[in-house]
Amino acid sequence: MRGLSRTALAEAEERFNAVAASADLGTLAEELFAVADLLDREHGLRRNLSDPARPAEQKEQAARGLLQGKVGEAALETVVAAVRAKWSRTSDVPDALERLGVTAAAGEAESAGKLDDVEDELFRFGRILAANPDLRRALSNAGISGERKQELLTGLIGGKVAPATLRLVTQLVVHPRGRSLESALEEFGWIVARTRERLVGVVRTAVPFTEAQKQRLAAWLRTTYGRDVHLNVEVDPEVLGGFSVKIGDDLIDTTIAGRIEEVRRRLTG
Repeated sequence: MRGLSRTALAEAEERFNAVAASADLGTLAEELFAVADLLDREHGLRRNLSDPARPAEQKEQAARGLLQGKVGEAALETVVAAVRAKWSRTSDVPDALERLGVTAAAGEAESAGKLDDVEDELFRFGRILAANPDLRRALSNAGISGERKQELLTGLIGGKVAPATLRLVTQLVVHPRGRSLESALEEFGWIVARTRERLVGVVRTAVPFTEAQKQRLAAWLRTTYGRDVHLNVEVDPEVLGGFSVKIGDDLIDTTIAGRIEEVRRRLTG
């Protein structure tokens, strides 16, 4: 987000942080997702609630009239803070509410000691989609109802992942909001990692890391970047040997395949 929307998001986040402390975070996540989805569907309502020309008091009154008694106090106060702010684009409002919903789900996981699990499970779900084109097509098919997709997800990962993971995956599958599943998973993973201001590193290796190896690499990266780095490890036989780590735009490549490619570039350069 840029300009006015960046400031507006900060204002909404400040109010969210104040009210979320005493809320059921799982419920708060669901309610913020529901309001975001409502504003996505109802373009006229979204325009009215985000029109910078309308007084903030009028927009607050409209939001309260619409949502009072239908969502909890924490969700209502978060939405009110969002509609009172001034946004660069009307679509930034549901984007912000969904983002805060993801933050609430991450907080739910952290309270249960499951935040690491959620990060790992989101990453693994992406690998499941990559390995199962039929499943990906079914979950991306606009002709299949949201209820049916939710049933598929419950049967596939229900009871096998943290409640917050199922909540997040259900949101991005049932309400893709114009995104691919892959980009939505990456976006949600980034927001979850941000809960503890951590970086995310994708490790590619020919053989699985032991827990000790993973911890040593994480410690070295923490020293290098000055921040904790959550590692998602992907086993890829094409690596041949060694490993690579991608953190944002940075690539640390110690793989044999990487060295071969470097030699090839030098010879043909």
